[in-house]
Amino acid sequence: MFITIPISGQSLLSIPIAAMNQTLISCVLMFVVTFIVSILFVSWLTKLRLADVAARVREIETKAEEKAALLIQNAELEIRQKQINTKEEAERELRIQREEFHERERLLNKREDAITQQQDQLKKQEKVNENTQRKLNEKIQENTRRAEDLDRLIQNERVILHELSGLTPEEATRRILKDVESGLQQEMGAIIARHEKKMKENCEDISREILLNAIQRYAAPHTAEATTSTVDIPNDEMKGRIIGREGRNIRTFESITGVDVIIDDTPGVVIVSSFDTIRREVARQALAKLILDGRIHPTRIEEIVLETQAQLEKSIQRIGEEAALEVGFPNMHEKIINLLGRLHYRTSYSQNVLRHSVEVAFLSGMIAEQLGLDEKLARRCGFLHDIGKAADHNEEGGHPKIGADLLRRYGEPKEVVLAALCHHDDYRAESAYTSIVAAADAASASRPGARRETLERYIRRMEELETIACGFKGVEQAFAIQAGRELRVIVSSKDATDEQAAKICRDIVRAFEQQLSYPGEIKVTVTRETRFVEIAK
Repeated sequence: MFITIPISGQSLLSIPIAAMNQTLISCVLMFVVTFIVSILFVSWLTKLRLADVAARVREIETKAEEKAALLIQNAELEIRQKQINTKEEAERELRIQREEFHERERLLNKREDAITQQQDQLKKQEKVNENTQRKLNEKIQENTRRAEDLDRLIQNERVILHELSGLTPEEATRRILKDVESGLQQEMGAIIARHEKKMKENCEDISREILLNAIQRYAAPHTAEATTSTVDIPNDEMKGRIIGREGRNIRTFESITGVDVIIDDTPGVVIVSSFDTIRREVARQALAKLILDGRIHPTRIEEIVLETQAQLEKSIQRIGEEAALEVGFPNMHEKIINLLGRLHYRTSYSQNVLRHSVEVAFLSGMIAEQLGLDEKLARRCGFLHDIGKAADHNEEGGHPKIGADLLRRYGEPKEVVLAALCHHDDYRAESAYTSIVAAADAASASRPGARRETLERYIRRMEELETIACGFKGVEQAFAIQAGRELRVIVSSKDATDEQAAKICRDIVRAFEQQLSYPGEIKVTVTRETRFVEIAK
């Protein structure tokens, strides 16, 4: 049997079927043999790999075992080393403790030996004390016997003396004590007089040196206040405008400010006169503003004066703050600062009171520093000692008492209050700072050119004129002008009629004649004015 296989471009190929089967079987057998050989080869390779892996595992295990053994060995060595170190440290501590114990034992033995020696010495001392006590008792007994014998002898002598002198024991005792006292008094008097003289000389020298050092260390300008101020004017025509029609402008200005405006032939100036420096300063500034403004009439005058008074109050506060800062006390009470500012416009024997207070403050601080006292407290005492002069024209009493009351009211220290109260020796000085302030006050006032007594008397007379006039019922204001030769009094229209105003004028004149001593005459002018004001809206 044949199989025909077509071949492209050729004729059909015929192959016998038996030959084909034999070839196929051979291929199959060859494939099987090849597959079996491949399996055997793969298994052989696998065995080889397994053997290699097992060898590697055994090698790794061997190395791990060797490493573990080495680690165990190292750990054992470290443990042994630590045990050795611990043992050595324990032995070292034990050795140190033993040495300490030995040292303490040695010290205890030494102390025990010292205590034993002290006990032996105490026993010896006790024996000596016993012997001494026994001897003292014997001497005391002997002295007691002698004292008894002396008392008997003295008593016998007294009896004999009394019999001979004819005096009783009391009379003799009094006579002896009197003689002894007389002798002691003379001796004590001589000793006291000698020491007082020496102490006085030393104190005078020391105090003189302290004052001279303080005065040399501080130098202040001398001041001399006047009672007049001048205001420059651009031309003489301005004088007529200041006077106003029928003098109404100048009368209004003088009535509101309480000063005397002097307009004479002196070219280019107008003089403002008043003993009160604050009042005069208000008038001077207000007049200068009116001249600069050009609108001079009663209503404008009143506005400018009120405005100037408000500005001057601020200026007073600023001056007080500057003075307090200069002395070193910037945080004083606001009322005290205002009073200090007002002292700038007060004078004492022509000496500016504020500058005088600053000078006394520094002098007091320097004196206290040399005496070893509180320099800052002494400076505060000196700075505020004349504070009462800023309010003495408004309250009764002298400026020391007024100042002390004000300082006490505003919480100042006790030493400051006493310095203000006692610096003129009106009261007994209870503090060393009071004496220091009194000395500094006298040093400031007594130096050449510091004061002139005539101006102080003049200002005091002006103040007395105004004070007496203001004491009458219904009087609102009183202004002394013309150097005290004239007094202008403003009476309230609500509290007094025209007849009562006339009576007030006569009563003021009589009070001046009875209470004051003055040269020449004093003209008293009483004004009662009714004013009506309406506002158009």
